[in-house]
Amino acid sequence: MADAAGETVRGYFRRAYDIVTKPDATPVTEADRAAEQAMREILEQHEPAHGIFGEEFGTVRGDADYVWYLDPIDGTKAFIAGIPVFGTLIGLARNGRPVFGIIDQAVSGERWAGGLGHACQLSDATVTTRKGVDLMNAVLFTTSPDAYEGDDLDALDRLRGSVELVRYGADCYAFGLVAAGFADVAIECGVNDYDYCALVPIVESAGGTMTNWEGNPVTLGTDTRVIASGDADLHRAAISRLAG
Repeated sequence: MADAAGETVRGYFRRAYDIVTKPDATPVTEADRAAEQAMREILEQHEPAHGIFGEEFGTVRGDADYVWYLDPIDGTKAFIAGIPVFGTLIGLARNGRPVFGIIDQAVSGERWAGGLGHACQLSDATVTTRKGVDLMNAVLFTTSPDAYEGDDLDALDRLRGSVELVRYGADCYAFGLVAAGFADVAIECGVNDYDYCALVPIVESAGGTMTNWEGNPVTLGTDTRVIASGDADLHRAAISRLAG
């Protein structure tokens, strides 16, 4: 599926295509829809009993034991701007629990894959998160502070005021950097199941921690605020700063 989606995405990258604004005020391109359709066709052929929950075409068989969560281009704004830090997300949940995930960066050729009982792989190498980093020395990623408001923005301000370096705009790629040990914390708000189902098993199989902002396991269908850290002690410190 990642190969099929990647081939589609590369065919549109930095070229002319139609852009539509969805009801939630986010953009969608021809590439998003074509890439998701390519993945859906493969699933319908090879796993017809499995459910599918995709960003662009909704849900089928959502009550199945196994459900695939598809985000064809996580980071559509970066894709539109020609910046290769977007990714295709493919997540598999069993009975509501994320168990396998892929982040595929079609332009750079980087592909993260991780799941329960398996080490996290970045392309052909096993990767692990960075350990022993204090919050004051941490590298923090979030896609954009513009996504935060009210209490959520106050919480982000406390956290980003406590770290050494803050970077923006990487979407799912930031969580891959946490898994690979290049960043320490990645945080988002206002996300959907297809935005993070793939990320949880990737971060955890690399030795990291990913929870909601309260420090509890991420629950599909309910959580919209997530945070991942490479180190358990660092994660607890980050959660504490979010809480005030």
